[in-house]
Amino acid sequence: MSEHFDVHGGARLAGEVEVVGAKNSVLKLMAAALLAEGTTTITNCPQILDVPLMADVLRSVGCTVDLDGDTARITTPAELSHRADSPAMSKLRASVCVLGPLVGRLKRAVVALPGGDAIGSRPLDMHQNGLRSLGATSTIEHGCVVAKADTLQGAQIWLDFPSVGATENILMAAVLANGTTVIDNAAREPEIVDICTMLVQMGADIEGAGTSTLTVHGVDSLHPTEHRVIGDRIVGATWAFAAAMTRGDITVRGVDPHHLDLVLDKLRLAGAEVTPFDGTGFRIVQEDRPKSVDFVTLPYPGFATDLQPFAVALSSISEGTSMITENVYEARFRFIEEMQRLGADARTDGHHAVVRGVEKLSSAPVWASDIRAGAGLVLAGLCADGITEIWDVFHIDRGYPHFVENLNRLGARIERVAGDPERS
Repeated sequence: MSEHFDVHGGARLAGEVEVVGAKNSVLKLMAAALLAEGTTTITNCPQILDVPLMADVLRSVGCTVDLDGDTARITTPAELSHRADSPAMSKLRASVCVLGPLVGRLKRAVVALPGGDAIGSRPLDMHQNGLRSLGATSTIEHGCVVAKADTLQGAQIWLDFPSVGATENILMAAVLANGTTVIDNAAREPEIVDICTMLVQMGADIEGAGTSTLTVHGVDSLHPTEHRVIGDRIVGATWAFAAAMTRGDITVRGVDPHHLDLVLDKLRLAGAEVTPFDGTGFRIVQEDRPKSVDFVTLPYPGFATDLQPFAVALSSISEGTSMITENVYEARFRFIEEMQRLGADARTDGHHAVVRGVEKLSSAPVWASDIRAGAGLVLAGLCADGITEIWDVFHIDRGYPHFVENLNRLGARIERVAGDPERS
């Protein structure tokens, strides 16, 4: 049976919430464990659906993976399989991040093309071109990325776009290559810094983490380590938007507020009182109806495309008119069709959306198209009259541990209900 959420409108959220490890980091850290024989331990793992899926991917190449609460222990054997074609690959975009470590360690890989959220085109050209620059061949054959090399040699690599996934795959291949690799226009996200930190703990030689130029001096081998995942800035920001939208008072702990500097500045402009705690969290208090703010998505340190649904949801109940510009994933605006079901006054033109705020949304059945769209619809449902049904909530479970429980603890009324939808 399908599940949906019944979200009762009219709640004001208040209280404290703890953010655990970042989804966009933990899956890549799990893949990095392939680079070293032995047992790597990763702590502060979020208890979300994607973690056991990634564990299945690693098991498919010969690893033993033990998941115990917020700890993952990954034992990588001396002899790994180069074929990563677990059925879990089709459900998980991040599964492609095993490509770099397999090529780096084994000099060959066959990796099934990944699945994941329906948010637009995310080709693997930059991943493949980076591996080719290091001396590998890379083709798409029978639904798999096929890469192989006699040796990997350091190279100067320029990325056309600061892709997080391409940066990670090239980085994980380059740490065991001969010589020095320089990745220019590299992604700068905190999750990139996190994986660089873990790789250095494993014995890699990396300079420039957090900047647009990564310099990797190849080493002969790496060793296992224990590493704690950074707090999830996207989940932290979700709670920040929840406070602003419901005129609430939420203290968020477990995430570095500096990873959310731009987000918190935008919420200040919307009228929120923001109090950051050094390195550990922040408090958001919103007394009045939010004011309209414009948003433009860009790679970090810009406003994250993952947060665009929350920008739309906030704008839909704000005072005034907002312009939201999407520069990263063209299909993110599918979310607006569902917001219109809730009475949002929003129109799109290319990669721009104009949202005129209304005082209150109206409840309706809506469907989540991806993780963040699903969470955005939940927040919108809290600002609607009546009960909003949100379907395809498995998306939300992929990114938010204990989401319903945390919301109810903050004062929402939301229930998980089994049953099949009758979509009109």
